[in-house]
Amino acid sequence: MSNGSGRLLLDTNVLVYAHDPRDRRKQELALELLDRAIRTERATVSAQNLSEFFVVVTQRLPERLEIAAALLQLERLAASCRVLEVTALVVLEAGRGVQVHGLSFWHAQIWAAAKLDQTTYILTEDARHGRSVEGVTFLDPFGPRFDPRAVGLGS
Repeated sequence: MSNGSGRLLLDTNVLVYAHDPRDRRKQELALELLDRAIRTERATVSAQNLSEFFVVVTQRLPERLEIAAALLQLERLAASCRVLEVTALVVLEAGRGVQVHGLSFWHAQIWAAAKLDQTTYILTEDARHGRSVEGVTFLDPFGPRFDPRAVGLGS
């Protein structure tokens, strides 16, 4: 690995796809990424990701999770992943990420949490694959250019 801790921040879309059967390919990839990142003790999420996950799976999916099932998933994620807090410093750094790097605020907040934690990669389909911003690299795990071996998750 070329920078940072090697930790992988799993963005909300990865967490949601694991529970969304509409796209079986993405669902299988998300489940595999979650499993491998957790097994290698590199899985990281932001408290923001957990909040967004709960809202999406209980309110926005066509086949919504019951609240009790979603809460169980939150508990599992919180127990098996490194959880980054959303602090005043994260929010301020996110504002700088908007100003300096042109990130949307919510994406900037995820980036800021990862950056301040020295997390190396953000796995998300919501950013240009391979874009690096101040030591944090965005990778689209669902795109054709993603190689799990490059981040230590492949066989």
